Amino acid sequence: MHKLIVRLLVCISAVFGMIAPSDVSAAGSLPKELRIDYTDYNQLSLVLKKFGWLEKEFQADNVPVSWVYSTGSTQGLKDLAGGSVDFASTSALPCLLCKVQGRPVKPVYIFSHPEWVTLLVTRDSPINSVLGLKGKKIAVTPDSDPYVFLLQALNEAGLCKSDIQIIPMSLSEGRQALEMQQVDAWAGSDPFISSSQLELGSRAIYRNAAFNGYGLLNTTESFAARYPEAVTRVIKVYERVRKWAIRHPDELALIYADESGISLQIAKLILSRIDFSQTIPDSGDIEGLKEALPILVQERMLNNRTEAESLIQHFDVKVN
Repeated sequence: MHKLIVRLLVCISAVFGMIAPSDVSAAGSLPKELRIDYTDYNQLSLVLKKFGWLEKEFQADNVPVSWVYSTGSTQGLKDLAGGSVDFASTSALPCLLCKVQGRPVKPVYIFSHPEWVTLLVTRDSPINSVLGLKGKKIAVTPDSDPYVFLLQALNEAGLCKSDIQIIPMSLSEGRQALEMQQVDAWAGSDPFISSSQLELGSRAIYRNAAFNGYGLLNTTESFAARYPEAVTRVIKVYERVRKWAIRHPDELALIYADESGISLQIAKLILSRIDFSQTIPDSGDIEGLKEALPILVQERMLNNRTEAESLIQHFDVKVN
């Protein structure tokens, strides 16, 4: 098991081209405390927090574990940069943008391949495809995963941003605007999209798992260099809970529903769209990120496409 975890850590480090220089003087030591985030879109973190497996892993070392709630990727990266957490959950795209911007974030583990973004319309809407969005009002949160997803969907359909009317809104506002028919469609993410589908019959007109990316557990390059043992052991515990989640889907749904405050029915729908079996990026992930680059440059979310491509090319690592 130890060899498998080490191999996984090396592979993921190679994937992102971020093998940090070793800190010989501190290598093998442990921090005085482990600070790690938990968030509703990282269901494994909710299970870990509830079961206390990380606390048990470091109990003999007298290293306490503190949990910090995160509302999303932006929050996680902010907490990581500010030093309030040692491990933060994000989606792949924000992490890549941080790397291109020179911020020392270091992904160390893929906790899930979720389908957390969808294009929705109301149950009775005449719109049935992305092409049908031309000239329509679309609610979406600017500079977010749903925003990039929307632009990628438009691009794939031969449309561009100027072909629609983007209405900037938060996720909760977007859902409300759709259900009150103040907009024609909404690019949203879970748990809001699943709630809208189950409670009001909202329909998905476009889904694409490749454009959704995947969930990453990140630390900083300095922490990984100074505390490699801690990183390896955190990954080991995450592997344990990932395998547990695959074997216990019903318990996972119950914990997810209870910890995040959603209904069991919504929790099960969301989990049905999450793949916990992969811990290495696949070809779909790679292509999804590559296709997003021109859009990111156009939207000025990314200035250096060449550097981003040089990072993404390492995603082609194959693991036998």
